[in-house]
Order: sequence, then C-alpha cells, then structure tokens
Amino acid sequence: MTATIDPSQAGVVSPLLNEHMFVYRLTARGFAPQPAPRQEGTSSIMARITGSNGERTAAAIRQAALRLIHAQGFAAMNLRELAAAVGISPASLYNHMTTKQSLLFDLMLEHMTALLEQTDAALAAAGPEPLARLEAFIGHHVLYHLERKREVYIANFELRALDQPNAARIIGMRHDYEARLIALLEEGTAAGLLSLGDARISAYAMLAMLTGVCTWYRVDGRLTRQEIVALHTRLALEGVLRRG
Repeated sequence: MTATIDPSQAGVVSPLLNEHMFVYRLTARGFAPQPAPRQEGTSSIMARITGSNGERTAAAIRQAALRLIHAQGFAAMNLRELAAAVGISPASLYNHMTTKQSLLFDLMLEHMTALLEQTDAALAAAGPEPLARLEAFIGHHVLYHLERKREVYIANFELRALDQPNAARIIGMRHDYEARLIALLEEGTAAGLLSLGDARISAYAMLAMLTGVCTWYRVDGRLTRQEIVALHTRLALEGVLRRG
C-alpha cells in the first residue's frame, strides 16, 4: 500500500503515500514475490473477454505488466514489449484493455480492492474482541505484503503516473484502509487495553514498520512467513498495549 496526506493533520504525512519507504528504492528491484492470484470482479476498466482463452490472456497481460513495471517503471514499459511478453500482437492488447493508463489503474484497483476485502474478512473472522481484531489486522497486513511485493511496489511508486481522477480513487481507498487501523486503535483505547497519545500517528508508525517487511524478506530466509507475522504482531502490540 502507499500513502496519503490528510490535510487536517498539519505537517503529518501518512506513511503509505509519502515515499517514506525510501528503502524500497534500494531493494525493491530484487524482490522475488510469489505471483498474486487474479481477483475477479474488481476492475472497472480492463475488458473481460468471454471464454477461457480470453480470461487466460487477460491474466497473462496483468502478470506481464506487473513484472515489466516492477523491473523498469511504468513510463519505460511500452505496449509492444508487453505484447511480446504475452505472445500476442500489440493490436490484440486492445481486446483486453483500453489504454496503458487504464492498465496501470486496473492493477492498482485490483491490489487495493483485494487488500480491503481480505482485511475485512480477517477482521470479521477475528470476532468482536478489540485485541483479537487488531492482531488480525496486523497479521493480514504483513502476510499480504510478503506475498504481493510487486503490487505493493507499484502502488507505492507509480501512483504519480495515474491521471488525477484515477489517482484520487486509489488515494481514497488508501484512506479507507488507514481508517480501519485507526478505528481499531481507538476501539482498543476505549476498552482500556491500549495506551496511545494519538491514534492516527500511532497507525502511521505501525503501518510504516509493518510494510517495511517488503524491503528485506526473502523466500529462502531463515524465518517462515508465519514466524515473521508472529514477530511483527508482538512488536506492534508491545508499542501500544497499556501497562499495569
């Protein structure tokens, strides 16, 4: 996820839009994420072609676009190169997309929609207890960002390539995501379980730490994903739990 600036918070920049995670620039090109599953029904732009061949081609275009944009940037990726990566003619791309801009927006929209929907499902499964819900949010955030490094990188650093209406929609979704964590922290504070000076700033700090896992995680590292999730959950909670 990327960040947003809340005009009501003078001098406060959300950790998700500000390219606060400058370490991404140092290590992101070395990411080796697992391919993300295609999300159905989340895109309003990319055309869906009836039949299995059309669906497979559309999915292949998205995966190739993720790979190329991550490797060389959106501006440097050209549609002829994208078509060659999929094994179709450049003209055939337009059976599955309208413009290069629409393709980028489609990728970001699928990413943010999946993040929001899966987070909501994790919170629903956690039940009503505030700490259980906060743990569910933290665990899902870390695991999602471990599994979708390319999508996260593109969402962080290609937002500037979107036109204003598309960027506004993605930024709005990011605000919605941040608001979920802020609400969880406020719920925990109201229940007497957490001790926070400012829920919004605490949420931004927590998101910066949790998202930073993308910069160093490797599939062949010494810790499993679940061990990394457990470690980050403990670190995040220790910073906000009420003592005594």
